[in-house]
This record gives sequence, C-alpha cells and structure tokens, in this order.
Amino acid sequence: MWFSYITRIILSVVLFSFSIYSFWDGEIGNGIFVLLLTIVAAVTIYFNEVMLMVFLLVRKGNFDKAEQRLDLIKKPELMVKGQEAYYYLMRGMILIQKNQMGKSESFFKKALSTGLYMDHDKAMAKLNLGAIAGAKRRKREALNWLAQAKKDDKKKMLTEQIKMLKQQLGRI
Repeated sequence: MWFSYITRIILSVVLFSFSIYSFWDGEIGNGIFVLLLTIVAAVTIYFNEVMLMVFLLVRKGNFDKAEQRLDLIKKPELMVKGQEAYYYLMRGMILIQKNQMGKSESFFKKALSTGLYMDHDKAMAKLNLGAIAGAKRRKREALNWLAQAKKDDKKKMLTEQIKMLKQQLGRI
C-alpha cells in the first residue's frame, strides 16, 4: 500500500535524472516541473505520511484509528531514525491510554534511546515514564524521571503536569 523507502529513493533519482535531461534538451518548463516532483518525492523519504496521520489522530484523541495507522508500518527499524523514535513515542502514548503500562514503558524508553528531535517530546516521554514508575510504586525512579522532564521542558509546556505528578508522588 505504501511505497518503501528504497522505491522512493529510486524514484527521486530517476526523476532528477529526467529533470537534468529535460534542461539539457532545452525543455525548461518540463525540467522545472519534474524537478518539483523530485523535491516532493525526496521530502516523502524523511516525512512519513503515515506518521503525519498518526500525529493528527492522536492530537484529536482518536487513539483507535491512530493504532490502526501505526499497524500499517510493519518494520519501523527501516525508517529514518527520527521517524522511528516518533513511531515508538506514538505507540507508547497509545498503549498508555489503554492502561498497558509495561508495554508503553518499553516503547517510551526505545523512543528516548533512538533519539527524539525536540526537547519537549523528550520531556513528554520522560514525564510518562515518571507516571508509569509512580503507578508501579517506584518513587525514587519517578522523581528522577520528573527531574529530567523538567530539565528538558525548556518552553514550560509541561509544568502543570509535572507539578501534579509530584503532588501525587508525595502521597506514596
């Protein structure tokens, strides 16, 4: 259903070659059009359309459809490393909504070890890991994750959630 990355790379190379040929042959309009198609094909190598759809569905709160879309990706390890990390992050977020703490914990750790791009995404993963550790009565580990999340939350987007979780951990 979805093009593999190798197919996209081959398509980009073929389109770029045809664009150069069109410029060389004097067909400037065709060359520009094919060059634009080449750019679109090359961009889809790094921005997976399935992951973009999953982000939108998770943002809307439709976790069942998001999980169905994630299931379309059979081998996430073949993705670009950043996309692979966000695949694991989304999988962990979906599983935590289903109260599957053990599985979601492993996916959040995989996302962090694979390499998330943005600091607030790292902070969100660490906050969720802190919540999981707190739910499993591991207070010291939970406080450690929260401290790391607070350090990564440079835009102060998760300040309220961190405070609430610290208050809940104080009761343990």
